Amino acid sequence: MIRRHAIPRAAKLTVLGVGVALLATACGGTSGTPSGSSSSAAPGAIACPSPSAGAGGGATAGATSVAPGSVPKATTVSPTPLKIGSILPQTGALAFLGPPEIAGVNLAVKQINDAGGVLGHPIEVIHRDSGDTTTDIATQSVTNLLGQGVSAIVGAASSGVSKTVINQITGAGVVQFSPANTSPDFSTWPAHGLYWRTAPSDVLQGRVLGNYMASCGAQTLGMIVLNDAYGTGLRDNVKKAFESAGGKVVDEELFNEGDSQFSSQVDKVVAAKPDAIAVISFDQAKQIIPLLTAKGVKPPQMFFVDGNTSDYSKDLNPGTLSGARGTIPGTFAKDDFKAQLKTIDPSLKDYSYAGESWDAVNLIALAAEASKSTKGTDIAGQFVAITHGSNQCSDFATCVTLVRQGKDIHYMGKSGPVSFAKNGDPQEAYIGIYKFDDKNVPQPVSEEYGKLS
Repeated sequence: MIRRHAIPRAAKLTVLGVGVALLATACGGTSGTPSGSSSSAAPGAIACPSPSAGAGGGATAGATSVAPGSVPKATTVSPTPLKIGSILPQTGALAFLGPPEIAGVNLAVKQINDAGGVLGHPIEVIHRDSGDTTTDIATQSVTNLLGQGVSAIVGAASSGVSKTVINQITGAGVVQFSPANTSPDFSTWPAHGLYWRTAPSDVLQGRVLGNYMASCGAQTLGMIVLNDAYGTGLRDNVKKAFESAGGKVVDEELFNEGDSQFSSQVDKVVAAKPDAIAVISFDQAKQIIPLLTAKGVKPPQMFFVDGNTSDYSKDLNPGTLSGARGTIPGTFAKDDFKAQLKTIDPSLKDYSYAGESWDAVNLIALAAEASKSTKGTDIAGQFVAITHGSNQCSDFATCVTLVRQGKDIHYMGKSGPVSFAKNGDPQEAYIGIYKFDDKNVPQPVSEEYGKLS
């Protein structure tokens, strides 16, 4: 079933498949674009429908907000403080996601401690780098964090990186909580109930993007895809949705993490003359985009994903991406939340997964309060309960007050409503659709709400 208010369908659309239904919509150096181009790409009849006014996602009003200074004292005092680690990208292909994710973590920690902390103590956070899959930085960081006695680790952002450390973390009885992993593989990973994520599986993002490209009038699609768990998983779901909507995928080209040359992939995709091209990558897009435009591919033909829907104002000539589109899981960061994040990191320019990171820390803290324990296995045992209760709340001070009063809660996050399944997956989520402006900065267009069962 599809109910869309902000974006009417212009193309044939089908039900999104077993278990998924879109329910509603709310609305360094410069790498210049080559001036000489040989136009071998099909022009494509791309005209994405304009959104109408609609309601956004995000936290829903519930219990009356409680000021941090009015939170009742903890009914249980733990022997030691809750200690949380993070492995978020400070280097590597996803380094641009590090600042908003780290800011989201630090903002949550500050607000939790302003409200008196967890189980009678201020909580502690230790940040370490995740790097990417070309290094073993993540393994070293996890070893360091486990040695410092953390109860939970927030990260990694990359699904490929998380695959290299998930067994190490969960095997130690520690919660792994990713704000950005989207690979469907984690839905069935044997993680002893200790792996959780606030970002939805790419079953949802892939189907939103595939159907959206069809709604823009694309009948044929080419894809340039990172050959890892994230890239190929997202590709499969984009392809399935696009073909179910009546489209045809005419070419798919893979590249590996660490590659620096993409001319072969671009040449082959452009030669297939697709109406639209989906680039499923991380920051490799900085090299791929100029190659596409040099071949005559127009911005409205280009579609991006959460790994590369970013601010390219300092990387590409003005107008290079004007009219291109991209998707990022989660609701749009609201102005008040952006302002709060800026108090933590005044240099922020991207906000991707900041809400999911903020939510991850709040959920870990609330689960510790609900379990009256800082042990990882005890914390993990409360995530389903605190996201399915009858009393909605959307910040730590309000939620923990309810918990300490013996009431059940349903945490409603900055990233949207949170309802966990037992496998650690969120059962509902928003996918944001963005359009690049003349400065090559993605601007919010609409939010797609979907359920995963």
